[in-house]
Amino acid sequence: MSIEATISDYYNSLASMNPQGWLNTLAENATIYDPVGKPPLNPQEDSQKLFTILTTFYSKFDILKESLFVVNNEAAVKWKMTVISKNGKEATAEGITTFKLNEAGKITQVKAYWDENQLKSQLM
Repeated sequence: MSIEATISDYYNSLASMNPQGWLNTLAENATIYDPVGKPPLNPQEDSQKLFTILTTFYSKFDILKESLFVVNNEAAVKWKMTVISKNGKEATAEGITTFKLNEAGKITQVKAYWDENQLKSQLM
């Protein structure tokens, strides 16, 4: 599978709130900094908690990949996210996420640069 396809699957699984599809894109030892500055997420241990949060708070979760840049086994994506909370409020955020993949085409590291607090403030 290409890097582009793996990253598409990663985002599509998040948007459809599909934890198993999301885990399938990741290496077992993957670390995720989303957003950068927070403690890293261990997907194998933390995926259920992450997807419980997503499904509890959001009725819609869309990510539009605006640009994708691939160099060897690394990639950067500029994206825009739109969420609708269960109470009907809509919020948007933009960011850039970097990915590192192993030789098997699985994601080993994700670093997402965006302002989570700005998104949360729109939902208050």
